[in-house]
Amino acid sequence: MDSSEQEKVDGDIDVEKKKDKTANGYGGDGGEAKGTASSADKDSGDFYDVEIEKSNGEKEEKPPQESKEESTSISSKTEEFNDKEITIHSPKIFCNARNHYLPAIKSQAHLPKPDPPATPRVERSQSLSIAETMPSIGKYISDRSSSFSAAIVRRLSSWKEDNGDLVVKNDSLNLEVTEFHIPGVKVIVKLKSEAERLGLDLKGRISFFTRSNCRDCTAVRHFFREKGLIYVEINIDVFPKREKELIERTGSSQVPQIFFNEKWYGGLTALNELRNGGEMEVKLREMVGERCPEGAPAIPVYGVDDEEEEDDVLLETVRALRKTLPIQDRLIKMKMVKNCFSGVDLVEGIMDHLDRGRKKSVITAKLMAQKHFFHHVFGENEFEEGNHFYRFLEHEPFIMGCFNYRSSTNDSEPKPASFLADRLSKLMFAILEAYASDDRLHVNYSGIDRSEEFRRYLNVARDLQRVNMKLLSPSERLALFLNLHNAMAIHAVISIGHPEGVLDKRAFFNEFLYLVGGYPYSLNIILNGTLRRNRTSPYSFFIPFSKGDRRLELAPHKLNPLIHFGLCNGTRSSPAVRFFTADGVESELRCSAKEYFQRGAIQFNMEKRTVYLTRIIKWYNEDFGTEKDILKWVMKYLDSTQSGLLAHLLADDGHINIMYQDYDWSGNL
Repeated sequence: MDSSEQEKVDGDIDVEKKKDKTANGYGGDGGEAKGTASSADKDSGDFYDVEIEKSNGEKEEKPPQESKEESTSISSKTEEFNDKEITIHSPKIFCNARNHYLPAIKSQAHLPKPDPPATPRVERSQSLSIAETMPSIGKYISDRSSSFSAAIVRRLSSWKEDNGDLVVKNDSLNLEVTEFHIPGVKVIVKLKSEAERLGLDLKGRISFFTRSNCRDCTAVRHFFREKGLIYVEINIDVFPKREKELIERTGSSQVPQIFFNEKWYGGLTALNELRNGGEMEVKLREMVGERCPEGAPAIPVYGVDDEEEEDDVLLETVRALRKTLPIQDRLIKMKMVKNCFSGVDLVEGIMDHLDRGRKKSVITAKLMAQKHFFHHVFGENEFEEGNHFYRFLEHEPFIMGCFNYRSSTNDSEPKPASFLADRLSKLMFAILEAYASDDRLHVNYSGIDRSEEFRRYLNVARDLQRVNMKLLSPSERLALFLNLHNAMAIHAVISIGHPEGVLDKRAFFNEFLYLVGGYPYSLNIILNGTLRRNRTSPYSFFIPFSKGDRRLELAPHKLNPLIHFGLCNGTRSSPAVRFFTADGVESELRCSAKEYFQRGAIQFNMEKRTVYLTRIIKWYNEDFGTEKDILKWVMKYLDSTQSGLLAHLLADDGHINIMYQDYDWSGNL
C-alpha cells in the first residue's frame, strides 16, 4: 500500500468516526468512545484491538459481514404510546467487530502520518469509566421519566378500548401494588399510602387488639390495609396473656380496640365515624411529631413461649422405667418386634420404684397406657398383666416420620382435648387472616413459615401427641379432624412442597404424619380412615385401618358427604382453605359446599344435556349415591341460576350426561 492509499484509508476512518459520533448524539466536543485496549501498541503489528462492552457486562459479538452502523444501545424496551416513540439511551457504543473486538488499522511507521481532524477526539486506546458518563445519562433519563410515565397512563385507556385483554389486578395480599397486564407490556405501580399522599412522616404507631375469626376485626384490618398504613395487630387468641392488658386499658375484653400511640380511640364504630367525618388526616398528623411513647401497647414479642408447661405426674416413674426395663428385640407370633418389654417386667419395675403392691402397680400401668406412654405391640389391649408385650411411644417404628415429633415425645401433662382443638382453630384462623387472600384461594406459604402464629401452631401440634381424643364430643371431633387435615396440608406444603408426580402424592398424602392421641395420622388416614369411616381411597383396594385398630373408635357414627368440600389439600381445584368451629361445623360445611359449587364445580351444556361436575364427586361417588341421586343432592347447594338449569334438565326425565372436570394439581399460591 503506497502513501496516498494509506492516507485515504486513514482519512476514511476519521470521517467514519465523525459520522458515528454525530449519529449517536456524541459528536463535537462531547464525543466519547467506550473501549479498552486489549493489546500493546507494537510497531510490527498491522492491527490492534479495542474491546467493546455491552451494557450488561458481556462483550458484544458482531458478524464480520455486517457493515450497518449502530447507534447507542437501548437499555430499556422501546414502546410506542400515542404514536410517539419513547427511547431511553445507554452510554455504551456498539461498533462493527469480529469476535467482539473492533479492528482498527494501525499506520505503518515508514509512511507519512495523516493530518489530525479539526475536532478533538478521544484516543481509541483510552477508555472512559462508566462513572464519568453516568451523570449526563442520569439527567437525561430523569428528564424523560415524567413524559414516559404520562405516556403509559394515557395509553392505558386507549388500550382498554381497543383490546379486551387489559386486566387490572389488585393483589389482596399486598394492597400497595397494582398490576396492569397489557399484551406485551407489564406495568407495576406502587400506590402511595395515606401518609405519603399527605406528605406525612409518621413516627407514631397505630395498634389494635383483635381476636381470630372476628368480623369487626377483619373490617378494621382491611381499612388500614386499603389506606396503606402500617399497624401493629395484637391478636389475644395468639397472645392470650395480652388479654389482661386489654381489660386494664379499656375496661372490657371486647375487640377490636384501636390505639393511636398510647391513646385509646375505640372500636369499629369509632373508626367509621373517623372515616366518615374526614378526621383521619387530623389523627395522622398527630403522630407526625415525636416517636411512639412507651405507654403505647407494646409490639408482640415473637419467638417467646408465654404458655407454661406442666410435667406429667407419672413422668418421674416413666423415666425410671425407661432406664431399668429390659427393652429388647423379641420374636413374637413369628414376627420380629423391636424395642419391646413384657407386662410382667413393667409391673415389677413399678413395684420396685414406687414401693407399692402389685394391684396398685397394675392400676398405675393402665394409667400410663391411657396416657399413651406405651402401647401393645399389636394393639390387642390397653394393658394386661401377663404374657403381653408393649413398646414405649418413642420406640414406635412410625415415630420418626411424624412431623410434630421433636427428638423426644412430649412428656408434659396432656392438655384437655377441647382446649387444644379450640387453640388450633384460633391459630389457623389468625394465619388465614394474615397470609391468605380474601377468598382464601391463594395462600402465602413462605409468609406462614416465618410467622409467629405458625410457630405457636407447631407447639399445639406437639401437644396433640398424647391427647385423649375420646373426651371430645362428636361435633368437636369432626371439627378437629377437619381443621387438622387442612393445617397438616399447609404444614406439608411448607415442609415437602406441593405434590407434582405419583411419588410426590404418595409422600404428601400417605407419608406426611402427625402423632395424635398416641397414633399416627396422615392426610389419607384422616379423610378415608376417620372421616369416611374406613373406606378405600380412590384407585386403592386397601382400607386404612385393620380390624381392631383403635383409631376406628374416633370415626363419626355416620358419613357426611359435605366433608369433601371442607377439606383443602393445597391445590387449585380443591375447595378454598378454611377452618371450622365445633358449634357451627354443620352449617359451615354447608356454606363451604355452596361456595365450592358456585365457584365452578358444576357447569352445564343445555344443548347436549350435559352436566360437568367436579372430579371429587367421581373419586368418592360411593359417598353420594347413584348419578341421579348425586344431581338431586347437589341441587341443594346451588345458586338460583344453577339450580334452575339443573331442575330444567331433571324435569322431563330425559337422559342426562354427567362428565367430570379435569383436576388442577398445581398449588394454590
